[in-house]
Amino acid sequence: MPVALLALAIGAFGIGTTEFVMMGVLPQAAADFGVDIPTAGYLISGYALGVVIGAPLLTAAAVRLPRKTMLLAMMGLFTLGNGLFAFSPNQEFGVAFRFLAGLPHGAFFGAGAVVASSLVGPGQRAKAVSMMFLGLTLANVIGVPLGTLLGQQVGWRATFGVVALIGLVAIAAIAKLVPHQGKPAAEASLRNELGAFKRPQVHLALAIVTFGLGGVFACLSYITPMLTDVAGYSPSNVTLLLSLAGVGMTIGNLLGGRLADRALMPSLYIALLALASVLGIFTITAQGKVGAAITIFFVGVAGFMIGPMMQARIMEKAGGTPSLVSAAVQSAFNIANSIGAYLGGLVIAGGLGLVAPNWVGALLAVFGLTLAIVSGTLDRREARVERRRELAMAS
Repeated sequence: MPVALLALAIGAFGIGTTEFVMMGVLPQAAADFGVDIPTAGYLISGYALGVVIGAPLLTAAAVRLPRKTMLLAMMGLFTLGNGLFAFSPNQEFGVAFRFLAGLPHGAFFGAGAVVASSLVGPGQRAKAVSMMFLGLTLANVIGVPLGTLLGQQVGWRATFGVVALIGLVAIAAIAKLVPHQGKPAAEASLRNELGAFKRPQVHLALAIVTFGLGGVFACLSYITPMLTDVAGYSPSNVTLLLSLAGVGMTIGNLLGGRLADRALMPSLYIALLALASVLGIFTITAQGKVGAAITIFFVGVAGFMIGPMMQARIMEKAGGTPSLVSAAVQSAFNIANSIGAYLGGLVIAGGLGLVAPNWVGALLAVFGLTLAIVSGTLDRREARVERRRELAMAS
């Protein structure tokens, strides 16, 4: 694999750390700002809102920029947002700076996925994308636990100061290792990028991300009370178990990239079916410590196999204008987070118990699988029409 993928992975590591470590240091930030935990939760939702808004807007604004320039600009904005957040004087400025830090998230991954796939041959593109996303999954194994520990021992501001330093390292690595990409092709105008959204398969792909990965987040959003109140783990063990889930995510990401290059749609069917099955099984295994630990690992594997598959799928269906739809995957990812968390909370509030979000997640994964089957059926129908057209022209 090209060494330039290391630079992209460093950027992804920083982004993954800042997105998820906020959950670990939320009590410290709430105490520092003098607000309660629910109010401090806006520091999480502010970042997510920045991702959803920034992914399409920043990608559209910079559609004619060379992609290396785009990557450097997005990582610069990311570093600035995290640096300012580390010095936030109050909750209001904190939310604003978290929003700023979230704006370049989707645009960076959108441009990065296109760059990663351009560095390798046709049969290795999904694998190359998964190497970039390796940084994101490793953030859950290394960055988030260490960032949480640093925040608990030194203070949450130190955590985000280190995240800003990671951003600076990523800028230097991208500048040094990523080759000059040149200007985008002539067809890469905003009009043509938006034109990709006229294709039904693009919308189907985004819906698969939203609902399929929504199943993962229905589970993970409430994983702490499941592990402590149902499985019987002490709160001090939760960080270690989340790292175990992160290891599963890392393996799933790498496996998903390799399988997507071999047989994308059959692999996607298998991944979504596996996710639905594992989440259903988790409603039973959550009752015991060993079963819960094993199952949370496989939730990570099955869930994060889907990411590189869908990134490859949507770039394939976007044709020659992949940047905007590639960035839109990150918006869909964060919408999935919101939908999963909301529906999971709804069934808990309805008195169905702390393991009920796993059933919600399984149903969302089944719905994602149904959409994937519809998408595959459309592929086969289009292929048949194309073959008939070729036969007609030959005769």
